[in-house]
Amino acid sequence: MQPRPQPPYDLRPADDDRPVTVDRREGPYGEVVLRRRGGGGPSGDAVFEIIANGCFLMDTSDGRSERLLIRAALGALPADRPSPALLIGGLGVGFSLVEAVAEPRWGRIAVVEREAAVIDWHREGPLAAVTAGALADPRAEIVHADLVAWLRTGPQTPQAPQSYDALCLDIDNGPDWTVTEDNDGLYSPAGLAACAARLAPGGVLAVWSARPSPAFEESLRNAGFTQVRTEEVTVARGVPDVVHLAVRGA
Repeated sequence: MQPRPQPPYDLRPADDDRPVTVDRREGPYGEVVLRRRGGGGPSGDAVFEIIANGCFLMDTSDGRSERLLIRAALGALPADRPSPALLIGGLGVGFSLVEAVAEPRWGRIAVVEREAAVIDWHREGPLAAVTAGALADPRAEIVHADLVAWLRTGPQTPQAPQSYDALCLDIDNGPDWTVTEDNDGLYSPAGLAACAARLAPGGVLAVWSARPSPAFEESLRNAGFTQVRTEEVTVARGVPDVVHLAVRGA
């Protein structure tokens, strides 16, 4: 087992915008890296980035689309559903979790994250500045597991109920752009069937993507989901980030 790095992490400020590696791990799914940009200017602001197998995943510069993932799912639920249970797939830089705990309507909030390094960065590392308050919320828990496998075989206890009212999934760059082959299974017919099985009747599936995917919309309909739609968030450059939304039938 790889020894667990201990703080302090390398947080020395950089005088320009070149990325500085704060932590690097080799795990069962490949390499995962936390990088920092900036932090040495007058504002002292730094942006942290998560890189997996050399592919950029996300950073702390914006977070609008990650927050939309949560808001859109809640908005698609019936307003009279009490304390809906939420499953967030992927901790990332923590914006989705922070958005969830800021909403008192949510009941239990579980976050499934497969990378031990990412969990460490939030519990004792630089990303604790983003999520420390959210992780202290009694509704929130982190589950260290691979989401694709956990949806099919994860525990079914009072702490991890059999069904959720909303699944908000952000484990990759989207259905058409996965960093590891393992994640392809989430968007397959079997993966969508596993999502439906974890949802309560009328529950909402929300999937983040770095670009729209009409093919994935069709896959959702073929899997039996209804009210399939896509919400976009304009980004500074390139195609918009999107959230694909779908509802499990009663």
